[in-house]
Amino acid sequence: MSLADRLAQARRGRSGTAPEAASDPTQARTRRPSSADPMAELKRTVHASLLESLGPQLYDSRLTEDELEAKVRITLQDVLSHEETPLTVTDRARLAQEIADDILGYGPLEPFLRDPEVTEVMVNGPTTIYVERGGRLYPVEGRFNDDAHLRRTIDKIVARVGRRVDESSPMVDARLPDGSRVNAVVPPLSVDGPTLTIRKFATDAYEAEDLVSFGTITTPVIEFLAQCVEGRLNIIVSGGTGAGKTTTLNVLSSFIPEDERIITIEDAAELQLHQEHVVRLESRPPNIEGKGQVTIRDLVRNALRMRPDRIVVGEVRDAAALDMLQAMNTGHDGSITTAHSNSPRDTLSRIETMVMMAGAELPLKAIREQAAGAFDVMVHQSRFRDGSRRITHVTEVVGMEGDVITLQDIFLFDYAAGYGDDGAPLGQLRSTGLRPKFLDKLAAHGVKVDPSIFAFEKFGG
Repeated sequence: MSLADRLAQARRGRSGTAPEAASDPTQARTRRPSSADPMAELKRTVHASLLESLGPQLYDSRLTEDELEAKVRITLQDVLSHEETPLTVTDRARLAQEIADDILGYGPLEPFLRDPEVTEVMVNGPTTIYVERGGRLYPVEGRFNDDAHLRRTIDKIVARVGRRVDESSPMVDARLPDGSRVNAVVPPLSVDGPTLTIRKFATDAYEAEDLVSFGTITTPVIEFLAQCVEGRLNIIVSGGTGAGKTTTLNVLSSFIPEDERIITIEDAAELQLHQEHVVRLESRPPNIEGKGQVTIRDLVRNALRMRPDRIVVGEVRDAAALDMLQAMNTGHDGSITTAHSNSPRDTLSRIETMVMMAGAELPLKAIREQAAGAFDVMVHQSRFRDGSRRITHVTEVVGMEGDVITLQDIFLFDYAAGYGDDGAPLGQLRSTGLRPKFLDKLAAHGVKVDPSIFAFEKFGG
């Protein structure tokens, strides 16, 4: 059916007899098919009996996680053995696992957190859960009993890292013990019930070879970026949400030499650096009285007093940009950070805006001169329709020309190659034929780059 036909049909529907309206439009919009768990009542009964049997042992700090898990499972089997409801072996195992997940872990989310193929879990209220696999979103069968069940799970997550979420503070960023990043929003801000988003932490950090095998980057380009890191160039990785910036940042940070002191600064500690001399700093939100907040900007300023060889900032998103520029312009070469943006040029515009947020009344030209002097290389990354993540620009910040920062693309993604039937891009990074002007700077640090990697490659071929 064409768009014109669908519009005509919609107009006829509005002019004819309207269907019976729901008493609450919001409920009508969010109503989902009923998929109530037939064992929900039995699960609640067994759960309550288990809590009554174990009591304070659940909160005994002297018990290790393994000891507590063993006690819970033994007690759970004992409680189930006294349950008169007839259960198959499969149902009994499922019931035991779900209750154990509730007591020891995060309830219905546990199967997805254990699944290595799931990279993100999104809970849109108690009955709606989506997961991301291979860059695509899929609805799953898991569900919470009700809003209260979901709130208990959220409270369990945030309490472990000293955070809280309630009506006075209805949004929170936290992380799981394994480093997975968590965001929760509760009513009144989330209209249809509590929401929870978990970006899973990779147990084994991706390495350069992994990015090449995924098609994110080519071997010559990753080798070139490794030389840029070794040669102490300042690098900013940009891209949209979920484009893979943190993964790329982690890989680039792995090229920092072992004999250098590295300070990492993040909102939620995600970077996995294998060097020995690493100091990890993490920001802190205000407490219940609105005090005690420590921002990324505070940590960047403090890092300058910690004798860093390298400063790695997980993401610059506010006034910390000013301090980051100052650090890069005052001898802390080789620093790396990320920023949200749509393109390398947009990245610089965002940096300008963030510097203005610092309240320093600097003329725009002065800010641009600071940015032009601070950054050497911009690496831009995008997520495509098929869910794949590709580096699309490796761009040099050349300097100022009048009031404008001059950029030149060294490597560009070949969009002209088109897309496959599944939406996967067929192109790859290709050299534009331009040689970067910072090669002399690399040479001064003893890094020699093979000039053949800058040979022009035909696009669309």
